[in-house]
Amino acid sequence: MAETHFKIVFAGQLRNGVEIETAKLNLAQLFKSDASVVGKLFNGTPVALKRGLSHEQALHYLDALHEAGVEAAIEVDPPVVLSLDEIHHPASYRTESSPYAPPNAAVAPTTPEFAELKVFTVQGRIGRLRYLAWSLVLMVAASIFAGTCAALMTSSLIAGGLFATIAVVGFFIVSVQIGAQRLHDAGWSAWLLLLNLVPVVGSLFPILMVVVPGNTGPNQYGSPQPPNSRAVKVLACMWLLIVALGMVGYFGGGLGVFEDEVQTTANEYENTLPFDNDNDSDTSQPADSASPSVDYKDE
Repeated sequence: MAETHFKIVFAGQLRNGVEIETAKLNLAQLFKSDASVVGKLFNGTPVALKRGLSHEQALHYLDALHEAGVEAAIEVDPPVVLSLDEIHHPASYRTESSPYAPPNAAVAPTTPEFAELKVFTVQGRIGRLRYLAWSLVLMVAASIFAGTCAALMTSSLIAGGLFATIAVVGFFIVSVQIGAQRLHDAGWSAWLLLLNLVPVVGSLFPILMVVVPGNTGPNQYGSPQPPNSRAVKVLACMWLLIVALGMVGYFGGGLGVFEDEVQTTANEYENTLPFDNDNDSDTSQPADSASPSVDYKDE
């Protein structure tokens, strides 16, 4: 009995959340081909990317295509039957390459499972916890630089001011770099960092950067970040605790100020009222003095 073979059929479908340009780049890397040639496969026409596979091989190819961000299907590949007519009248062999011809390159992962972490760059991706951990380290470094600037200004205003300028510029650059990597992890452009300059939106967008999860697989900005280490998790929790304590202190202080203002307003209002000096005084007239007793005697 002949062994059943299978083929991989692709009709241009994309997986959920994957953009077509990302899928084209991934397939070009997967098949070691040019992106313009691979782009012709996305025309809606079913194409057999690979034929004559065992079921295990077909599953391997299907998983690789899913990782690249496209949908494909496994179908039974019927055996090729030659007739005498085809032997006597062979089809003309076309030498030019067809965009629908199956790729000859073996399917193998061409991108690493995890990307290399680099702090001082706008390329790459970082997740939410690593973004919080790096932000905490950046804030500690900024506090140290601020203390150093204050110490320098006591001796030389010029040296302290120059050092403060360099520190502020460095702090801004690193903040943009880690913010860009956080946005890349969610599949967003780093230009969205400009929303921090928009009133009202700028106060909510940093929270959105922390809340929005990243893509689980590769996107147009590269492979996902490595798993979070214990140090990253501890630093992220510390940063969240600091933010929570700051919010409690802020709202607690605001409540105290509000109570003081209410008390002051109440006192001012009481002072504007007319002073009531009418006490319960004894308004009764004094009792009539007793009449002198007259001793009526018989004269």
